[in-house]
Amino acid sequence: MSADFWSSYLSGAIGILIGNPLDLLKTRLQASIQPSPSAPSGNFPTATSLLRGAPAPLLGYGALNSILFVTYNRSLNLLGEADYSNPHSLGRVWAAGALGGLATWVVSAPTELVKCRAQVLGDGVGGGIEGGGRSGTNSWSIAKDIWRREGVPGLYFGGAVTSVRDAVGYGFYFWSYELCKQAWTKPNETDRDAAIKVLVCGGIAGVITWASIFPLDVIKTRVQTQPYPMLAPEAVMATEGQALLRPDAEHLKTVAERRIGAFEVARQAYQNEGAAVFFRGLGVCSVRAFIVNAVQWAAYEWMMQLLRKSDQMHKV
Repeated sequence: MSADFWSSYLSGAIGILIGNPLDLLKTRLQASIQPSPSAPSGNFPTATSLLRGAPAPLLGYGALNSILFVTYNRSLNLLGEADYSNPHSLGRVWAAGALGGLATWVVSAPTELVKCRAQVLGDGVGGGIEGGGRSGTNSWSIAKDIWRREGVPGLYFGGAVTSVRDAVGYGFYFWSYELCKQAWTKPNETDRDAAIKVLVCGGIAGVITWASIFPLDVIKTRVQTQPYPMLAPEAVMATEGQALLRPDAEHLKTVAERRIGAFEVARQAYQNEGAAVFFRGLGVCSVRAFIVNAVQWAAYEWMMQLLRKSDQMHKV
């Protein structure tokens, strides 16, 4: 495997471990899962629940990051940039990033679906077809449930809006990172300066990326979680132990038919809650994006240098 494959795989896994607690809060804000001050204490995220939904992206995001960076680097070469570590055209950088984002769709769509549902369903928060808000609901049980009820197409529910989000977002991701690096570059740069530059530029790139696609991400989250928190009122009010925890085929069919697409989700959200709904959770997301992407880019650049040196030593 190439150096960029392993560097991106490991840095992606590191990013998930660091960022999952804040990602959980972001997802619940987007899906309107907001406990009131008078709600039972079980509605608030617990220490255990802060890692809820992590297994799906932890397993999938390493692969996703590898697909992203390998496709980006190869696309940049095909677009005329001989050295992808020092590109000359920011336009080519954006295009290569968008192609890399599109390539990740095969992994990101099911990963995001399982992650978002796991994050919304836990700790008595929200309703649910399978879990009904049980604390035992986890990524694996949700994935099995989707596979059993809907097969492969079910795992790609919300895939269209996810692919658009990823293409636009990763275009700005690589573009803003390279722009920041080029603006920061100075002669006689020390190793310390270079390390600080990577951390800050990576963090800024993460914030710019999420700011550019946040409304799309809100819509994606609501599309993918709607079978659970957007059940009919009588289903949402059902308590644990009732028949809705194991619904029959007719009930599942009714819920599936009730699901709506991205445009309808966006329209209803705007009509009911105004334009501000598309930026709910952006503050939490920005904090998470800076921290995660600063560490992730630093890990990627460091491992790339390490693996390149190792390759050169073996060739000597």
